[in-house]
Amino acid sequence: MNIDFIQALDDIIQDKGISKEVMMDALKTALLSAYKKDFGSKENVRVDIDGDSGEVQVYQQKKVVEEVENERFEVSLEEARQQAENYEPGDIIEIEVTPENFGRIAAQTAKQVVMQRIREAERDVIYEEYKQKEKEIITGTIQRFHKSNVLIDLGKTEALLPASEQIPGEEYRKGDRIKVYIVEVSSTTKGPKILVSRTHPGLLKRLFELEVPEIYEGVVTIEAVAREAGHRSKMAVSSTNKDVDPVGSCVGPQGMRVKEIVEELNGEKIDIIAWQDNPAELISNAVNPAEVIQVNLEEEDREAEVVVPDFQLSLAIGKQGQNARLAAKLTGWKIDIVKESDYEERMSETQADGSEQSSETPEITEESGSKADDGGQNESVQEQETDETGPENTAEKAKKENLESEKSKEESPEKVKEE
Repeated sequence: MNIDFIQALDDIIQDKGISKEVMMDALKTALLSAYKKDFGSKENVRVDIDGDSGEVQVYQQKKVVEEVENERFEVSLEEARQQAENYEPGDIIEIEVTPENFGRIAAQTAKQVVMQRIREAERDVIYEEYKQKEKEIITGTIQRFHKSNVLIDLGKTEALLPASEQIPGEEYRKGDRIKVYIVEVSSTTKGPKILVSRTHPGLLKRLFELEVPEIYEGVVTIEAVAREAGHRSKMAVSSTNKDVDPVGSCVGPQGMRVKEIVEELNGEKIDIIAWQDNPAELISNAVNPAEVIQVNLEEEDREAEVVVPDFQLSLAIGKQGQNARLAAKLTGWKIDIVKESDYEERMSETQADGSEQSSETPEITEESGSKADDGGQNESVQEQETDETGPENTAEKAKKENLESEKSKEESPEKVKEE
């Protein structure tokens, strides 16, 4: 090799974005393999390349001993001290063994190995570059189709857009520029595999970051996104500055900002709502565009009952339940939407059942309680009076009772005669 080879190598390094150290290591490995193959060497050898001149030198490593037993791996102390006097037994010495025609033979043998290492290094560079762009948005050109998959040219490599990540009804034409969301980057033996999506909620989020400066600067925050690609999406936003309207910032003057994103997503409808820490208010906003009368929460099960006017029930539920599904995804609550008339009827029945139960139950009033208390007191007084009655009073009572019984006997025959 010569200085022209080194210059050509520098051009490859700059074009492929590979570090010079990696390339030099690949060359040394290839030349070492070629030397051992062509010259049948099994000894410990090392290849050195001058980075400026391109000169290649091969060194054999031997052990310094006082008495040589194996010339292939050992060298005498006397011979070693001819190169440097500080060698001692047990030291390792390097002896140059570069063949005269090694440059030509090595270049032919090492070419394939060098190219392979270049490809491997190039794949590693591409992998690291796109691994850092994972969960980001990128623009590419539709290159070709494989079955139902779309292959997108990103410049240095290709990305795969599978059928499961394509927007339903969206048409893809060869040569069209397209924005995609990088879902995953993995390393394979054939190079990096880049999986992209057009349906991921992250695509909507990144598009707003590109279109809305307030989001990019961190003034407006996207709190949650729910999406059914190609049909409808909902996005909740908040603001760190009370003077900045988060919804208005995303919509833009005359709706220009959101229109750009709708066009990019081929007419997909986007509802933007204000984020609320209060779950009831957040759910009420999420059911938009329907008007909400009342929200009843069951916090333990994270269930919410949303009451809407009768004429807006279908609007609140949406086509095939789409609006209700998106609202549930956005808020993280299970949402049950009922119309106002059904809710009022249920409440009136509940109240009627409660009043019937209360009428069947006897009420204990203060008056009845006091009467019961008085009755007890009278009984106790009578008992006291009975206890206080002496033997004299008892005798008089007995006499009176006898007189009354005799009178009744005398009157009874007269009554019989009259009959």
